[in-house]
Amino acid sequence: MAARQFLFAADDEAAALTRLIATAARVTGFMDGAPGPWLPGWHQLGRDNHMLLETLRHRLAAAYPQAGAPFYAVRLWTNLLWQPCYLAVIAVHVHGALPELGGLAQSVRGVDVSGYRLAPGPQQAGSPEALIAMAGRQLNAMSEAILTEINAITRLKRRPARRLLADRMLDLMVRLDRFCPGTSLAQQQRFCALWLEAMGLAGEGELETLSLADGTAVPIIARKGCCLDYLAFPGSYCASCPRQADEVRRARQAAAALAERETAD
Repeated sequence: MAARQFLFAADDEAAALTRLIATAARVTGFMDGAPGPWLPGWHQLGRDNHMLLETLRHRLAAAYPQAGAPFYAVRLWTNLLWQPCYLAVIAVHVHGALPELGGLAQSVRGVDVSGYRLAPGPQQAGSPEALIAMAGRQLNAMSEAILTEINAITRLKRRPARRLLADRMLDLMVRLDRFCPGTSLAQQQRFCALWLEAMGLAGEGELETLSLADGTAVPIIARKGCCLDYLAFPGSYCASCPRQADEVRRARQAAAALAERETAD
């Protein structure tokens, strides 16, 4: 077995983590992280998170009383996975090195999980393809552990959960050219396929290509999972929701992509 490569020496690990956290904040405009250990009241795999998840589920039920248990279970899942997924993609494609994400501590703020801490440690270097394979394994392990935690307090079936994890990665691949300006559509599609394969999610969604009115080709999400937001907000579906007819979904995504381009310009 080939020896693992590490980009930073041990005495540079804190500085490397600080750079990753700063990079994530810069390219997203909203990720709020800090170097350091777990704090009381934060979620971290390997700890007893039962009461924390129960509290979050009760807050969701109070905020969205009409939505029902399936919606609360899905929100627990998506809440706990969005930051690890964002951080993995940014580490691989922008920062260029991958930390061990399994020790990520996450803050619960109201009905949301937002804010994270990560202790300094070695960061693995390699090609994007090699790092995607490593990150995919990490995210897979984290997602399986989180699914077990959630099913200890409510019910969330594995197949829908996995599809929602695929949706998160699809959304990140659509954003990849914003994180890494100059990324081509072909690269977005290739990296998307690599991420889904690395996470055992091949076939659970894909990036489609859409031509806007000005002739520009853009990637859009063709997903199989549903976030159930329509249960909390009756009469409204996400632009990419698979419950819509394909022509409606594509038209809504085209309008959203065009509006985003106009805002960026």
